[in-house]
Amino acid sequence: MEKMIKINTTVRAPMEKVWDYWNKPEHITHWAFASDDWEAPEAENDLREGGKFKTVMAAKDGSAKFDMTGTYTQVKEHSLIEFTMDDGRKVKVEFNQTPSGVDINESFEPENENPEEKQREGWQSILNNFKKYVESSN
Repeated sequence: MEKMIKINTTVRAPMEKVWDYWNKPEHITHWAFASDDWEAPEAENDLREGGKFKTVMAAKDGSAKFDMTGTYTQVKEHSLIEFTMDDGRKVKVEFNQTPSGVDINESFEPENENPEEKQREGWQSILNNFKKYVESSN
């Protein structure tokens, strides 16, 4: 495995809620973007080894749009998700229940177009968005 970029957060919510909000398309569309001028208008998710996912990320002003797609290589409920994106990069997401909430540790192989720091910031922004969405919804 190549060099990995690591990001993390702790979500103050029970594991079942964190897992559902991370994986169900009706929730993914509420958090899978890095900034308020972007959105995720569509999401599909077949959460199983060999299953595929697709999240459409789009600028709200219509200036840009791309699909984040890949195939799951390992899924352990309430614990681990690993997948390979369609461009070949590997991603690992670990979920750990702690007294203060669910720690989410995400590692991903960087792409070659953008500086690593920019990639880290973008992925961390999406993770922060997820935390905010989960913690603000009942």
